[in-house]
Amino acid sequence: MTQTPRRPAARTALRALAITATLPYIALKTAWILGSRIGIPDGSPLLDHRATMIVANGITILMDSAVVVIALLLTRPWGRRVPAQLLVLPMWVASGLLLPIMTGYPLQLAVGLARGEGTGTGSGTSSFLDEWVFGVVYGGFILQGLALGALFALYTKDRWGHLWKGTLRDLPQSPTGPALRTTAVLASLLALAPAVMHLLWATGSAAGLAGGGLADRDDVFYVMEALGALFAVTAAAGVLLLAFRRRSALPLAVPLALAWCGSAASACWGGWMGLASLTGTENLSGQATPALMLIYGVQMLLGALVVTLGGYFFSERAAALPVRPAGSPATAPSARHSGARA
Repeated sequence: MTQTPRRPAARTALRALAITATLPYIALKTAWILGSRIGIPDGSPLLDHRATMIVANGITILMDSAVVVIALLLTRPWGRRVPAQLLVLPMWVASGLLLPIMTGYPLQLAVGLARGEGTGTGSGTSSFLDEWVFGVVYGGFILQGLALGALFALYTKDRWGHLWKGTLRDLPQSPTGPALRTTAVLASLLALAPAVMHLLWATGSAAGLAGGGLADRDDVFYVMEALGALFAVTAAAGVLLLAFRRRSALPLAVPLALAWCGSAASACWGGWMGLASLTGTENLSGQATPALMLIYGVQMLLGALVVTLGGYFFSERAAALPVRPAGSPATAPSARHSGARA
C-alpha cells in the first residue's frame, strides 16, 4: 500500500503545465492533417508525400496525447493502482524522446547565438519548416519534460521510494551479483560503439557518413552527436556503478538516474531517428547511412539490456525488503530497514 500523495497543489499545477504544453504541438499537427500549410515554406519536403505525412502526423499526435494520460496517471488516485510496468515503460520512452530535445535545443540556441546565427536551429531547417515552429514545438516539449519529470519523481518517491533510498554500500550481497556484473560489462561494451562513433562525428569525422549526411552537417548535427556520445557514456556509468559498488558512499539514486536517463535517451532517440530515416519524415533522413543505422540499432539493444537489468535489480530488491504495514510512511530513514513491496 502507498500513502496519500503529498503536495496536491504542486502536483495539480505540474499536471496542468504538462497538459497545456501539448496543445500547441497537437494543434499544429492537426492543422497540417487538415491541409493547412502554416509554418511550412514553399518547397518543403513535407509537401512531397501528403499521405505519408498525414499518417506520421497522426501517430505523433497520439504520442503527444500520451503525455496527458501519463500526467493523469501520476496525479490521480487510480494511478496508484496501475501495475508498475504499465507506467515505467511509457515513462522511460517519454524520457528518452524528450531528454535529447530538453538538452539539445538550448545548446543549439546557445551555439547559434555565440556564432551570431540567431536561433541556431540549423541552416537546412529553413527549407523544411519556418524557424518559429521549432521554438513553439521544442519549447512545448521542454515544458512537458520538466513537468512529467517532476511528477514522476514525486510519484516514485511515494510509491517506491524505499527501493532507492540509501547508498551503494547499503546494498546487501546478492547471489545474482556475478550475473549483474557480467551484464553491466556487456552493456558497457555495447555503449562503447555509439559513444565512440557519435564522438567522432561530433568532432568532424566523416567516417560512415556519405551523400546527404555530409552536406547536412551543421551546428544542430554536431550538438546532437555530442549528446549521443554523452548519453551512451551515462548509461554505461550508471550500470557499472551499480554492479561494481565497492562499498561506495554514493547515493543509490545517482547510478539509477544515470542508467535511466542514458539508456532511455540512447535507445528511444536512436529508434526514433532510425524510423524517421527509413520513412523519410525528417529533414535529417539524408544522413541515414548503414553505419548510422547500425549505431541506432546498437543503441536500442543497449537500452533493452539496461531496462532488463533494472527490472531484475528492482524485483530482487523489492523481494528482499520486508512488507511495510498499511498506513506506514512510504520512505524510511534507512533503506536497509524500510519496507514495502513495489
